Amino acid sequence: MEFLEGTTGYEAALTDLFATTFEDAEGPEEGQVIGGLVSDLVSDTPKVDIRVFRAEQDGAIIAAAIFTNLSFPQDPNRVVLLSPMAVATAHQRKGIGQALLRHALHALREGGADVAITYGDPEYYKRVGFQPITEAQAAAPLPLSMPQGWLGQSLTGTDMPKLVGASRCVEALHRKDVW
Repeated sequence: MEFLEGTTGYEAALTDLFATTFEDAEGPEEGQVIGGLVSDLVSDTPKVDIRVFRAEQDGAIIAAAIFTNLSFPQDPNRVVLLSPMAVATAHQRKGIGQALLRHALHALREGGADVAITYGDPEYYKRVGFQPITEAQAAAPLPLSMPQGWLGQSLTGTDMPKLVGASRCVEALHRKDVW
């Protein structure tokens, strides 16, 4: 297995990974929603605003994590948002997702990111350093349907900062159905 970065030439495979994985876990409707989201993210998001990390085995993508810029115009911290992430159903519970996230967070840290935020399962993401945060600590770009899933971590070795002001996500994520 190897960890790679980028989307060029992998757009369809990434969309399929997410659609299939979320369909297996949550049903056909969720698979369509997340598959559509990933398609929009990888095709419409400016390259300066997105980093996609993937795990490949024997030439096939078995896991991927998509990070986009989450801007806080009034705050000096460089913030990235992990959303979404998937590990192919047949490869889950083997530590692949955690290893991919550790690799990605290291690369993001090296690239100058100060804070990583995600919106998901607290039990899963705490394994790679995410902790629950409040919207007072970091405003979400849209209303959260499950505030307990709002998670963050500092990538600078200091405590998670309180981020100042409102946030803006990339256009593909500015959808109420994913928040």
